[in-house]
Amino acid sequence: MIDKDTLINQIAGKASQLFNSDKSQTREDFEKNIKALVGSALSKLELVTRDEFDTQVAVLRHTRERLEALEKEVESLISHSQKLEKPDSE
Repeated sequence: MIDKDTLINQIAGKASQLFNSDKSQTREDFEKNIKALVGSALSKLELVTRDEFDTQVAVLRHTRERLEALEKEVESLISHSQKLEKPDSE
């Protein structure tokens, strides 16, 4: 995994090079270079899209609901088996 401080320092260094380089650079060229710089830095991170994140949240929610249902079912089965083990005291 990439160290956050190292990545930030790399971005800052490259941005500094852009600022100090050719002064005749147009605004469009400068924006293009900054976007490429940031895009390159982001590609090094382990990121997921919002859709992928939302999908995983939905899967986790479904899994949690299923787990809770199974826990209730196990509790019910344990309770039922305990009742069968104890003879009625009549």
